[in-house]
Amino acid sequence: MFHGEEFWLVRLLFQRGLALLYLLAFLVAAFQFRPLVGEDGLLPIEWYAEGASFRERPSLFYFVPSDRAIGLAAWSGVAVSGLVLLGVPYWLPAGYATPASMLLWTVLWLLYLSFVNAGQTFYGYGWESMLLETGFLAIFLGAGSVAPPFLIILLLQWVLFRNMFGAGLIKLRGDDCWRDLSCMDYHYETQPIPNPVSWFAHHLSKRVHRVETFGNHVVELAVPFLYFAPQPASALAGIATIGFQGWLMITGNFAWLNAITIVLAIPTFSDGVLTAVLPISAPTAAATPLYLQTLAVLVTLVVVAMSIRPVENILSASQTMNTAFDPLHLVNTYGAFGSITKTRYEIVIEGTTDETVTDETTWREYRFKGKPTDPERRPPQIAPYHLRLDWQLWFAAMAPTPRRHPWFLRFLGKLLEGDAEALALLAEDPFADSEGPAHVRAVRYRYRYTTPEERAETGRWWHRERVGSYVRPVSLTDVRRRAPGWSAD
Repeated sequence: MFHGEEFWLVRLLFQRGLALLYLLAFLVAAFQFRPLVGEDGLLPIEWYAEGASFRERPSLFYFVPSDRAIGLAAWSGVAVSGLVLLGVPYWLPAGYATPASMLLWTVLWLLYLSFVNAGQTFYGYGWESMLLETGFLAIFLGAGSVAPPFLIILLLQWVLFRNMFGAGLIKLRGDDCWRDLSCMDYHYETQPIPNPVSWFAHHLSKRVHRVETFGNHVVELAVPFLYFAPQPASALAGIATIGFQGWLMITGNFAWLNAITIVLAIPTFSDGVLTAVLPISAPTAAATPLYLQTLAVLVTLVVVAMSIRPVENILSASQTMNTAFDPLHLVNTYGAFGSITKTRYEIVIEGTTDETVTDETTWREYRFKGKPTDPERRPPQIAPYHLRLDWQLWFAAMAPTPRRHPWFLRFLGKLLEGDAEALALLAEDPFADSEGPAHVRAVRYRYRYTTPEERAETGRWWHRERVGSYVRPVSLTDVRRRAPGWSAD
């Protein structure tokens, strides 16, 4: 059992799932990191390099803060992820498979650590730390014919436990609606990026929503203790977790949060369970090499020592969510949606070619890939892909001004300049076939889902009501004067 002979197939499935998520994460970085955090990004990478020491936030970009380095790192991550996804280490002779696997997983972890630590606000999500913590443990799973170390399987279950149990506790300590079982009355409508099923889930009966909320508490607070139980209890807990996360994937866009939790649930199974229910078989694994066993013991000791602060946080009445306690993101604390927003606010950005803004000015809306700007547009399916700008707009809309979001005015400046990389983050540029805008503005709206009767009559998914100006009309000159760090050149 210590050698983990019963987890060869589990490891294979886990590694493939994690490699796919790494591939997705690096594709997101390849397409979005430069306009968001590049040399001339919304939060320029020099702000990271100048604002933190390498020891505090280690990243390759601390030494080479350039768009070229960003592109090279992102596409290298895509390539290495592809090699792992294809199982290249398993093609090698027995003595080379595990060292090759360790090398590839180490490269993936180091590259993605560079993006997360330099990504500032746009990489401040719990699933970033979760991918790093999980990816670090994957380095020590081995490959080829050898069995994975059981201790590493156990540590992966520990990540899953902290993810689920932390989310359950922060809900109980957070919003009253989690205690009176009413949170799901609001969740589907006010979540960051609703998907096509969210509208229908929102209109389920209140009785169903109460059952959903109670079920959430069971899956997050009781089920996680079974991850460490003997089979088949551990596998049943894994199935419950996968089903729960699958429902969240069906009814919302949460980047790869749900997907990585599903991947982390794979180690709750064993080869015996998988072969009993699936038309697959597992080979007889060779014993885990001594050097891999030794590394697994050392990693376990490090994780146990570094788990003290996350455990203290979980047990604390002032629990914080999604926090990394070390610059390498090795052992973190997790938790999602401790509070639920009851009202949905959206920022709608508009532009005009008018050189002088009057009451007669005609404004044209910019449309985002994930945001419900157009009330008639069906909510899109985005996840597990991550639209980082759209997520930050959800946070920004919670406040009546952009004072706490220094990137927002810079984004308006990019629109006024017609910056191609910034515009690529959008679904539609209303000025694509004409001269760019002379002025842009941001308007704050209150959105709610239409009722079934309203949708049948109008075809609209959303009803919206203007509640104020987020940013009054500004020109490029205005932005250059007001936006932090903006160059007038």
